[in-house]
This record gives sequence, structure tokens and C-alpha cells, in this order.
Amino acid sequence: MDADLLLLLRMQNGDDEAIEAFVRKYYPRILQYCRLHLGDPGHAEDCTQETFARFFRTLPQYRHYGKAANYLYVIAGNLCRDHYRRPAEIPLDTLPEQPVDPIASFDLRMDLRQALGRLPPELREVTVLYFLQGQPQKEIARILGIGLPLVKYRLRRAKELLKNWLEKEAVQ
Repeated sequence: MDADLLLLLRMQNGDDEAIEAFVRKYYPRILQYCRLHLGDPGHAEDCTQETFARFFRTLPQYRHYGKAANYLYVIAGNLCRDHYRRPAEIPLDTLPEQPVDPIASFDLRMDLRQALGRLPPELREVTVLYFLQGQPQKEIARILGIGLPLVKYRLRRAKELLKNWLEKEAVQ
């Protein structure tokens, strides 16, 4: 029996310690995912909290089929897409005070958030899950509900676009 299943069973039985352990385990990854999608730390925090709120509202009906993280990513991804549908402009020009991930420590000429922000949403989502969240391609396909060939195509297309943009920035 995997650790997530045990936590989920304890949570479904009202164990507050299990809920805390679950949140501690997944909150940083979901927050980082939302930050990379939304760019604004405040919006990312709100989206992450709403992700867990929705997860816990559906907890009594939740059926564990593998990884609880995948379900959290699906919820967070939907919330991020909903955020993009809002008419408000998403600020992509500010970086957090501390690096969110190891990539932020490299001396890149182009701001990572701006580069990701330039990608179409479907390419950005696959890129964030694969390169920044470390999800395997099969898991990404499962999370997004798309085929593995489409995941591979989107990753390849995102790499091409980012490479072209970075090369143009290096010339300038």
C-alpha cells in the first residue's frame, strides 16, 4: 500500500495530522506550478489554496488510482487556465525575491517568466510540468488527459520556440 493511499484513508476518516502531512508534502510543488503559470506570487498563492480547497471538498468521493499529485495538478491546471480567461492582465515582468527553482539561478539573458509567458498556454503547461516540475511524459499525458504523442510534440515545439527566442535575445 503506498504512502499517499494511507494518508488519503486517514484524511477521509478525519485525521487532521494526515491532512497537515498531505499539505506539507504537496503544497510547495503545486505553489511552484501555479507561480510558473501565473507569474504573480499572490495569484499563485490564491490558486494553490483554491486547489487544496477543491481537493478537500471532493475528498469523500475521491478514488485513489495512482498518484494524488496528478489530481492536484489537474485541479491547479484548470484554475490557472480559468485565471487566463479573466480579462485582467497577468504581470510577467517581476521575479520573486528568491529563486523558485534551480533554473532561476542561471544567468539567462531572457527572463524565464517572459519566455514561458510567450508560449501558447498548451505548450507552456507541458513545458512547466516536464522541465520545471520533473513530471515524466506519461504522467503529463495522464494529468492533461491527452495522448503521449501530443505531449512529445508540444515539448518539441516549445523547445524550438524557446531556442529561437533565446538565440534572438543573444544576438541583441
